[in-house]
Amino acid sequence: MASLPLSRSQVFGQLRKELHDDHEFHQSDTHIFIILGASGDLARKKIYPTLWWLFRDGLLPEETYFVGFARSNLTVEAIRTGCLPYMKVADGESERLSVFFSRNAYLSGKYNDADSFSKLNAHLDALPSGSEANRLFYLALPPSVYQDVTKNIRHHCMGKKGWSRVIVEKPFGRDLQTSEELSAHLSSLFAEDQIYRIDHYLGKEMVQNLMVLRFGNRIFGPIWNRESVACVVLTFKEPFGTQGRGGYFDDFGIIRDVMQNHLLQTLSLVAMEKPASTGSDDVRDEKVKVLKNIAPVSVSDVVLGQYVGHPEGKGDAKLGYLDDPTVPKGSCTPTFATAVLYVRNERWDGVPFVLRCGKALNERKAEVRLQFTDVPGDIFNAQCQRNELVVRIQPDEAIYAKMMSKKPGVYFSPEETELDLTYRSRYRSLVFLGYEPSVTWDVKLPDAYERLILDVFCGSQMHFVRSDELREAWRIFTPLLHHIEKAKTPPIPYTYGSRGPTEADQLMKKVGFRYEGTYKWVNPHAV
Repeated sequence: MASLPLSRSQVFGQLRKELHDDHEFHQSDTHIFIILGASGDLARKKIYPTLWWLFRDGLLPEETYFVGFARSNLTVEAIRTGCLPYMKVADGESERLSVFFSRNAYLSGKYNDADSFSKLNAHLDALPSGSEANRLFYLALPPSVYQDVTKNIRHHCMGKKGWSRVIVEKPFGRDLQTSEELSAHLSSLFAEDQIYRIDHYLGKEMVQNLMVLRFGNRIFGPIWNRESVACVVLTFKEPFGTQGRGGYFDDFGIIRDVMQNHLLQTLSLVAMEKPASTGSDDVRDEKVKVLKNIAPVSVSDVVLGQYVGHPEGKGDAKLGYLDDPTVPKGSCTPTFATAVLYVRNERWDGVPFVLRCGKALNERKAEVRLQFTDVPGDIFNAQCQRNELVVRIQPDEAIYAKMMSKKPGVYFSPEETELDLTYRSRYRSLVFLGYEPSVTWDVKLPDAYERLILDVFCGSQMHFVRSDELREAWRIFTPLLHHIEKAKTPPIPYTYGSRGPTEADQLMKKVGFRYEGTYKWVNPHAV
């Protein structure tokens, strides 16, 4: 006898039980998601579309309501119009979309005005079971208003019976001091288990896969250390420049924008010891231990660059960073950085961790690359290249190992090849929860924000940044950032669409990374 289909709330409850085992969930059947900064780009392009996808797929609790709050005079219809280009609404979903927006409301008010938040709270209480609901506050706001907003949330809008959780977007300060001030302010208002510092990179499929790859496979354990690994390279490359966002970017630079958070978080997952469990605090405890073993990065171990226009480029490629009218004249803000860090512990002592990131480069790519040491006792007359394990985060998620194999034919010649796990080839179809078992769909990996917002509903903080993690990350980079700002040394120019400054390659070679240029990847899945 076929079992009855599960309701949306049952599906959600089952998913939460399997993944998170959060016993607090049944305090309230009603949830209210409040978007502060609802009129901004982040809300329009990411938050509202993500909430729609979760609602559409039945992954939110049955009784969930959405309330936008900002200074602008808007309507729900105006928000819908602004968000539609980013919501990927398929044919046949218009009725479901109407149901989603019928659960939405919008209020305008001032972020520093207690009366505005009292009115917001009155609206939340007026929703069905609103006074007993769980409340999630998403701060899609500039850091300059965090203090006023969080103070007003704490004093006027907290849930009376259900839990309240606050999601904070980066940047979490500009350096160690400002970050500590923000953390102290937040901790004076909320408990640590109420604060969700979101780094969307931690929601990416392959970043989350690092723990399973490392601790779910016996073959990697004995070689994941200084005895076998020569170098670890973490890369983040974008093929476009600031494109009119230079004024915002110039306040932060590439180190604050990418290296101090995305790449350092990934490094901690690569380097950490096995946690006692997959519990949030057990995982984050091990990440903090790694960061505590990293000394502040030395200026001599850093190469900084700033892109200039390509003389023969097309469109934006002709323009350099300083050609952006929103960038201050003569700015020394780097758009490219390579830094070498060392984890001073028994597992990793002496192994360079190279962090590379930049804008206006030759490709879009984010990856983790472990290069292994040479095979001792070479019998192949130096024909063998170093093995590498590569985790490609984006685009085209994949894990592949570069290795040596005998070249087919009559000669006994080694040749570079790979063991390849490309997700789009391995996972061609997937049966999704909630659909008939006979129906298969092309695999779609969830957006990072989908995973992370769902985690907040579920009460899982594993993929969010804890205050002590944040403190250690800023400790590592603050001296370098202060030196850059004080010295005002012009970064090394590199051409739009290039690999970045050649000095960065020279630094990598100096610390032990070997690039042979002999490897040729052949798509094993091509017809």
